[in-house]
Amino acid sequence: MTTIKRPTSPHLQIYKWGAHMALSILHRASGVALGGGTLLLAWWLIALASGPDEYALFQACMNSIAGKIVLMGFTLALMLHLCNGIRHLFWDMGKGLDVETTARTNIMVFLGTALLTAIAWVIGYGLV
Repeated sequence: MTTIKRPTSPHLQIYKWGAHMALSILHRASGVALGGGTLLLAWWLIALASGPDEYALFQACMNSIAGKIVLMGFTLALMLHLCNGIRHLFWDMGKGLDVETTARTNIMVFLGTALLTAIAWVIGYGLV
């Protein structure tokens, strides 16, 4: 038998990388991150119910640099998934599927994610 040389992924030669593709991948990744963040929320609730010593340990972990990075990532994932999920609801209704609207909503999702994350962190630190 002769082996026919075929491309493994013809779509890689056809499609050009764009923000909509990045948002699609980020939407899936943020969903996975939110699953991990749910474990973080469970740890918080268990520490809260277990008493002051366990809660102090949780607070110490979350107040560390690594803890703040994890919390920032969780907040970003939550806000990205929210903003992109709202866009998907409109797409499910058949609205905003044209190229121009998709390009505009790409920017809106990125800006909305940044704005909502900043608002959450400003409110969370009591700066308002």
